[in-house]
Amino acid sequence: MPYTVDFKNVSTVGLESSPVADALAGLRANEARYYKNKYDHDFTVTPAGDAPDVVGYVNNILSTERNLVIASKPLEVSSFEVDGLRMAYVFYESGLSINVMYALEDGGKRAVGFKLSDGMDVPDELASSFKFARQKSKLAGTIRGSYFVIKGEY
Repeated sequence: MPYTVDFKNVSTVGLESSPVADALAGLRANEARYYKNKYDHDFTVTPAGDAPDVVGYVNNILSTERNLVIASKPLEVSSFEVDGLRMAYVFYESGLSINVMYALEDGGKRAVGFKLSDGMDVPDELASSFKFARQKSKLAGTIRGSYFVIKGEY
């Protein structure tokens, strides 16, 4: 069942099995606030099992572009278009959030972003390939993030 993320009253709904559920909920709420403030878009998530196409899309890009396979279980996903961008998110049980930003227009920005919830370790599959910058968030504490530019067509 879809859930519209409330960034004023942060909830762990759908994320309860994560060992860093509160931090992951804050990270998800941080994303919701960003899209509401910048694009007036309500950030809605769906259980990953109800949207295997979104998980498959993200997994395909990770595998094709960087030979990456995420070990953690996907809990929730979000997929939407806003301002000429196709966005896809996967929130993982470990506390990892991956987003794919894909410009619909040729030559536009296309990238994969990784965000780590406060309190989680860098996943082994990302540790050797990515450096993570820190960012403070009132909703999520300290977020560590990294990204790579997508070169292929998806």
